[in-house]
Amino acid sequence: MVREQYVTTTQGSSSPRSVPDSVYKIGIYGWRKRCLYLFVLLLIIILVVNFALTIWILRVMWFNTEGMGHLQVNTEGVKLEDGESEFLFPLYAQEIHSREDHSLLVHSMENVSLNARNENGDVTGRISVGPTEAQGHTRNLLINSHNDNMLFMADGDQAVIGPDKLRITGPEGALFQHSVEVPLLKSELLKDLRLESPTRSLSFEAPKGVHFKALAGNIEVASNMDIILQSSIGLLVLDAETVRMPSLPLSEGGAPGNAQGLYEVCVCSSGKLFLSKAGVTSTCSENQEC
Repeated sequence: MVREQYVTTTQGSSSPRSVPDSVYKIGIYGWRKRCLYLFVLLLIIILVVNFALTIWILRVMWFNTEGMGHLQVNTEGVKLEDGESEFLFPLYAQEIHSREDHSLLVHSMENVSLNARNENGDVTGRISVGPTEAQGHTRNLLINSHNDNMLFMADGDQAVIGPDKLRITGPEGALFQHSVEVPLLKSELLKDLRLESPTRSLSFEAPKGVHFKALAGNIEVASNMDIILQSSIGLLVLDAETVRMPSLPLSEGGAPGNAQGLYEVCVCSSGKLFLSKAGVTSTCSENQEC
């Protein structure tokens, strides 16, 4: 509060005459002052609440100088000492390792997808494991053993199995739509080996020969039509103690000059050997020698 006093003098008189004092008030008073105090008090309350919430969050989340709770952040990356991690969005990482005494488990309510990208951001490889199926998309698939030996390799042209032995344990065996190239094909002990083609022909080819061996059983060849044993250069050898043809027709004795009931063994120019009735035209009767 400032008080000012003005002194005036009249002409012809030397004594001053006093003027009524005037008082001027400087500052905030009344309801403005009360509102200002209320606003300052509200700011102090908000600051105290925020500070208390910050302290509570730090204590609940276990923030420390090394990270947050069991999650440690260091120069090597992020390490979770104990517990489980849940990611709500995609995770980008160079390497993911499990703890030394635990296995690495990845769970998802829908599916788990792993994508590999190049420098342009394009997906070059993908593995997706869903509730009903697992899919993989890549140019080359390579599976190695613990000692870095190739177990399985596949690309767009072929599939290669690295181990020396491939074992198929299914009750229906294996179904191949095209040709199969193997050095050895055998069955398990005390079980039969069957090779069949229900609607087409079945052929065996090898540059140095095809060998069939049964150490403790029989070898049976059955066909709905013809069975042809053909050798282009060598001989056809039936080496056994006894060679039986139980369904071979027997010729009946007849009068000379009568060919009824007689059979002939004929050899065609192509090298085929077959049995036909005498005097009956066969499919190879043009260039046959009987």
